[in-house]
Amino acid sequence: MSVFGHDYADCYDVLYGDKDYSAECDLVEAAFRKYGDGSIVSILDLGCGTGNHALPLSRRGYDVTGVDRSESMLFQARQKQALAGENGTLTFRHGDIRSVDLARQYDAVLMMFAVLGYQGENDDVLAALKTARRHARPGGLFVFDVWYGPAVLHERPSQRVRVVPTREGKVVRFASGAIDPMHHTCTVSYQIWKIADAQLVAEAEETHVMRYYFPLELDLFLAFSGFRLLRLGAFSDVDRDPDETTWCCLGVAQAI
Repeated sequence: MSVFGHDYADCYDVLYGDKDYSAECDLVEAAFRKYGDGSIVSILDLGCGTGNHALPLSRRGYDVTGVDRSESMLFQARQKQALAGENGTLTFRHGDIRSVDLARQYDAVLMMFAVLGYQGENDDVLAALKTARRHARPGGLFVFDVWYGPAVLHERPSQRVRVVPTREGKVVRFASGAIDPMHHTCTVSYQIWKIADAQLVAEAEETHVMRYYFPLELDLFLAFSGFRLLRLGAFSDVDRDPDETTWCCLGVAQAI
């Protein structure tokens, strides 16, 4: 299944323009300070998308490598890097997070914005986590976010329409979801229309199958992959335990 194709990637940063990536990087750095075993200098961002975590973290002084399987998303990331005049502390690489091997280790590995949720089968989850472990130095951190199963089942997905004004017109996205409780997945169907000067100039339709997770399930996956789960907390307040209203939670694990 192909996701984040050209037309979707072209609208991605418009659709998530109000997402506070700077605050999320603050959250990541807070996890580094609280759970890290020393200075964190190098970061591997697996599933980096258009670079919205990699770019600000690089500006904060980290040596960052971003990896993504979508060439279209990487094109957007590299364009932003070039426009910002970023220095050599940031590199983007094309690769599948289930199999990529960069032949080096990092102080911290990230999988942000539900990247682990795109690993639907158990083998895919383990492969992605083993990639993270292969690239994390002993004692290094793995920071990730996932959809929290109890909240997904309690709140349930709904149909949503998002309209984002642009200088030329607007971008409209329609999303609908359906849960498969036997496989811990939510299938989200997206339809996107890009309108400029009152004319439809591009459209995209994609289906994203997102896995949601439960605490003991995550603990087991991480243990099998060589990590110890240190904390699973509410995304915006990691010190608070997730509950049925916490759709997204942040996890911090340590390579052992």
